[in-house]
Amino acid sequence: MKQLIWILWPSFVVAGLAEVVFFTLIDPQELYLFGEPVRISRTATYSIGFFGFWLVCAASSLFTVFIQHTPEDSKH
Repeated sequence: MKQLIWILWPSFVVAGLAEVVFFTLIDPQELYLFGEPVRISRTATYSIGFFGFWLVCAASSLFTVFIQHTPEDSKH
């Protein structure tokens, strides 16, 4: 449980910061996906963007926890 918190909490904070920076610079109504304009509400775009950023940040945190394991950790 402790490792899950180590992964999800920092990634949540960084995802929030990434979303603020990204959507400060880019208007959600001007986004294009596969050459077509995104036709969903701003709120949905913000939500999808946040969870996308959170997923990427969580993957980074998960990888960090994974590479910090030593053979001694596996014995316990």
